[in-house]
Amino acid sequence: MKQQTMCMLVLAGMALSSPVLAQQFVYPAQGQSPQQQQNDEAACHSWAVQQTGFDPANPPKQAAAPTPATTATGSTPGAGIRGAARGALVGEIVGGDAGAGAAAGAVVARSQSRRQNAAAAQQGQQQQQAAAQQQQAAFAKARAVCLEGRGYSVK
Repeated sequence: MKQQTMCMLVLAGMALSSPVLAQQFVYPAQGQSPQQQQNDEAACHSWAVQQTGFDPANPPKQAAAPTPATTATGSTPGAGIRGAARGALVGEIVGGDAGAGAAAGAVVARSQSRRQNAAAAQQGQQQQQAAAQQQQAAFAKARAVCLEGRGYSVK
């Protein structure tokens, strides 16, 4: 539970701190009329979409990262059994109590499995977010290049 809360806080902080397609300000540096500016911005939007394959007005749906099969507790199926087997072996060798070793091994293995699954899910979300930010930045740059080529100042 604590790890899920921490993960959500990290993701929320990244979302708030990262620029999601920062607004561009366009100034008609050559005295273009408002109608001409509107036409040029529409044309440059289309050109940027064509160049980058990304349209911020119609962003692609974020595909859910593939998640490994987990139990109701979030651990990988069989993790407890594998941990119990290792724990029984260690418990028998070290203390002569295979049952206690098996119980401890199962708990440790399930806990480790949950942590690994949560980390993998977080990494998948971060990768998707980074890819979306790269697409947005490429679109903004392409749009700015087009508008600057048509005599606008873009910031």
